[in-house]
Amino acid sequence: MALGRLFRKKDEPGVMNTIPVKQELAKPIIKAKERHKVAHYLYGTGQSVGRQREHNEDTLFAMSSILRDGIEDIPFGIFIVADGMGGHQHGEIASGAATRALSSFLISHLYTPLLAGETKTIETSLQELMEQGIEAAQEAVMLAAPGGGTTLTAALIIGDQVTLGHVGDSRAYFAGPDGELKAITKDHSLVKRLLELGQISEREASVHPQRNVLYRAVGQTEPYRPDIETLTFPSPGAMMICSDGLWGVVGQNNLQKIIRKTGGLMETCQKMVDSANQAGGPDNITVILVQNFE
Repeated sequence: MALGRLFRKKDEPGVMNTIPVKQELAKPIIKAKERHKVAHYLYGTGQSVGRQREHNEDTLFAMSSILRDGIEDIPFGIFIVADGMGGHQHGEIASGAATRALSSFLISHLYTPLLAGETKTIETSLQELMEQGIEAAQEAVMLAAPGGGTTLTAALIIGDQVTLGHVGDSRAYFAGPDGELKAITKDHSLVKRLLELGQISEREASVHPQRNVLYRAVGQTEPYRPDIETLTFPSPGAMMICSDGLWGVVGQNNLQKIIRKTGGLMETCQKMVDSANQAGGPDNITVILVQNFE
């Protein structure tokens, strides 16, 4: 993905839930009747440089664990996809710096205290932690790759709750038991904005010459705020996070077919990557597929 003046690849702040983590965790995370119990999360990943790029500018991070002490079960995980921009060096450095900074921030500010039983000392909400983590990613990119940038789509899972942080046009989806995908992030792209305004059609958007131009990206110098929200993980179901090298090439209908016809998570991810390459592989391809087990 190239980097242009608009930052290849917004602006209204979202409503933030500011309940401190210690109060959120004080509630039974997976015991409330209106929620579903999750035993643990399994995941698969897939990545390829594609067929038309010499270097990989995508970065992914995936971690899943569980705390079980006989009183409560707390499954948790961090899943991140970043798609770098700005040329070979800046792109791959930017996506790596952002992913490392965000994952490190979330582990040190949430998971380390959680495992140490120190949740009472966490005075920040999960959404605020995600926002602060993305701020750390922003600082890391500006320091490590000035002039570069990256998309950043991250999911922080505790129990059956998913806190999403999103900048750019990598995407997160929920998949229902029938494999049907529903996008749970909004692309921060110029073409998406034109589509929302009714100035172009879906067909025109798919071939628009500026379809890779972003108006919000980690690393940009103009102030911005990431999209952040908390959702309930589907049960039964799955979550997928991917770069546009997958969703922009394979298409949602074909991705759904792969999910429905394929068994294991790693196999499903690999088939998605193979499908993108078979369609020409014009960009780097990255996907994470997460499934809950009760």
